[in-house]
Amino acid sequence: MPHPSPKALLLPPLLLLLALLSACGEQESSAEPERAVRTQVLQADSAGVSYEYAAEIRPRIESRLSFRVGGKILTRKVNLGDVVKPGQVLAQLDPQDLLLARAAADAAVAAARTNRDQAGADYKRYIDLERQGFISSAELERRNAAFKAAQSQLDQAKAQGSAQGNQAAYAQLIADVAGVVTSVDAEPGMVVAAGTPVLRIAQDGPRDVVFSVPEDQVAMFRQVASKPGALTFKLWGPGQAASEAVLREVSAAADPVTRTFLIKAAIGQGAGRVEARLGQTAVVSLQPPRSEQVIKLPLTALLQEQGKTSVWVLDPASMSLRSQPVKIAGAEGNDVVIAAGLQPGQEVVVAGVHVLKAGQKVQRYQSPAASTQPASAAH
Repeated sequence: MPHPSPKALLLPPLLLLLALLSACGEQESSAEPERAVRTQVLQADSAGVSYEYAAEIRPRIESRLSFRVGGKILTRKVNLGDVVKPGQVLAQLDPQDLLLARAAADAAVAAARTNRDQAGADYKRYIDLERQGFISSAELERRNAAFKAAQSQLDQAKAQGSAQGNQAAYAQLIADVAGVVTSVDAEPGMVVAAGTPVLRIAQDGPRDVVFSVPEDQVAMFRQVASKPGALTFKLWGPGQAASEAVLREVSAAADPVTRTFLIKAAIGQGAGRVEARLGQTAVVSLQPPRSEQVIKLPLTALLQEQGKTSVWVLDPASMSLRSQPVKIAGAEGNDVVIAAGLQPGQEVVVAGVHVLKAGQKVQRYQSPAASTQPASAAH
């Protein structure tokens, strides 16, 4: 009787193992459970959308002070944050060259005066000579013209001397208004040209809250913020109360980098004046009128993919999901206001949206309390 070969003995167990593996694969692929999801049926509601912007307190007027002449800075008498008064000396240039130029101008005035006096004395003598008939009238007119020219040269020298005196006085940088030093742009030892900024002074007086608004909100902002009470601001920090701000200026052009428009609003004045320090951080809030017949959803219902916002809409007939792009109008508390993309009556998934996919079969989630309530009522 022939004996079976070793290969024939191993064949039946291999076939059985392959059959078991294929059966397990088919069972795993077909046994995908339906996920339970929380849903919300959309209803029309009212919402008060608010917009908030990061802002900064700035002075209404901020001046860059500079010397009106060039030279080397000898001293700077104020530092950053110092309070200055009108007439206070802020910085000093080396006045040596300016003093020499003023001395030269004074000498030119003295020479012109001497020339004028000599021409005047000659003119008087020639008047007597012309009366006695020793000279002609034409000669007298020439002497008169020489005297007038000498007088004009003296006037010119005086004007140049006054200008040079002013130049010497410009060696001192003097505050013309009261304010606070907000920037120091030059130090002693530097040689600066005329007009080079040395100090920046924030003038005492009204202050603004300054912030930027995206370009797609400028038209709405201009229309709403001009209404009384629509624009408020709150300084950063605990215990700060909101105060009213008044729209004062909207930039005519967008920033080329951020594509936002700069907004300036005046903070409270008089009895409602807010003690705000320069550079202090604030939050500006805009409260448009409440909108009617809008749709609100919790933040957990939104799905962000590739820069687009969408939600999962449940089809009650097939109990499957489809993705629906939406446009957001704003926020109200923990809810978002939907501007477009959804209609009342639709059912939307409001939790666990990041683990779902299009076409997936789901079932509505029921809390344990809701599932046991009918059983307890039967008893």
